[in-house]
Amino acid sequence: MTEQEKKIRSEMQSVGADALLVTSNANMYYFTGQVVAGYLYIPLDGVSMLFVRRPLGLEAASLHYVRKPEQITEIMKKNGIPLPKRIMFEGDTLSHSEWLRYEAIFQSSVIINGTPAIQRVRSIKTESELELIRRSGRLHAEVYRKIPELYRSGMTDLELSIELEREMRLAGSLGIFRIFGQSLEIFVGSILAGNNACVASPYDFALGGKGIHPSIPVGATNSRLQRGMSVMVDMGGNFTGYMTDMTRTYSIGKLSEKAYRAHQTALEIQDEIARMMRPGAVCEYIYNKSLEIAKNSGLEDCFMGISQQARFVGHGVGIEVNEAPVIGARSRTELEPGMTLAVEPKFVIEGTGAVGIENTFIVTETGNDKITKLNEEIVDLES
Repeated sequence: MTEQEKKIRSEMQSVGADALLVTSNANMYYFTGQVVAGYLYIPLDGVSMLFVRRPLGLEAASLHYVRKPEQITEIMKKNGIPLPKRIMFEGDTLSHSEWLRYEAIFQSSVIINGTPAIQRVRSIKTESELELIRRSGRLHAEVYRKIPELYRSGMTDLELSIELEREMRLAGSLGIFRIFGQSLEIFVGSILAGNNACVASPYDFALGGKGIHPSIPVGATNSRLQRGMSVMVDMGGNFTGYMTDMTRTYSIGKLSEKAYRAHQTALEIQDEIARMMRPGAVCEYIYNKSLEIAKNSGLEDCFMGISQQARFVGHGVGIEVNEAPVIGARSRTELEPGMTLAVEPKFVIEGTGAVGIENTFIVTETGNDKITKLNEEIVDLES
């Protein structure tokens, strides 16, 4: 039995469930180390069963090929395995029609939303998971070191993004990063230049950007980079199947005094969060402290956006971005060792663009460890 299965079984026991049905790619990878089209049945006691539709050719103990999910209970009955009395489904990822279908399959069972339990176990990483995250963080920073070399005077934000995406793939990036939430879609990351940073996002990101097409309204717009613009680089670091999040700010020539002051305030907020971020700390208290610093600096009107201000300053990362916990308003979660969070205090200065920082931290027994290490000051790409 894997450590991941041990953890979820402990959660199942605490809520009185005797089984979990897994269908989503992220959770399938978390529990099995692979992505298959199918269904993973984890009982409170006994051996887990993997029911696969695609791909063909897999071999493992307790693996069964099926054409449809209705065969799950047929196979269980054939093997003398009792059906669960209370079973958890992935309530936040299943569509309504899928939920109803699985509910009919397990019609004699009480159905429980298992997403909170899964989020809890995934929020505290194992040592093997933490090593993958650390490796991703090192590679992430190595690629960002090349950004000044990739810039050419007169290029567009999209051209810079393409060059950076290429370097990330050459360094081993898997090309996408997964995001938790039904309305969020996987993509590579974003570069926000100038007033494009003022454009609010329909996605659950701190900042948005118009993008190059209304079907994916986020990130670069293929606009020319001009003097006086800030350039915020926020590309996802997926090199190992486990994500790191990292933002650095650059400039095309000199920026306004307010922009530099806001950036230093972002660094101050990050340092204060790092000081507070230790086992037992309540996420909401950390968030409120970041608001206090922004307000005392006279910058609360542009903290985490302008027209649409994000109500968080950090979020969990792992197999997906926006995992639990969230450093935000009304988040009463207490931090625990093994939690991995991206901390991202950012400001948007109209007429200049976005400034600020984002780094990935691992909560340790005594504090935390920043794993995306690179110069944090604004770098002038024209110098």
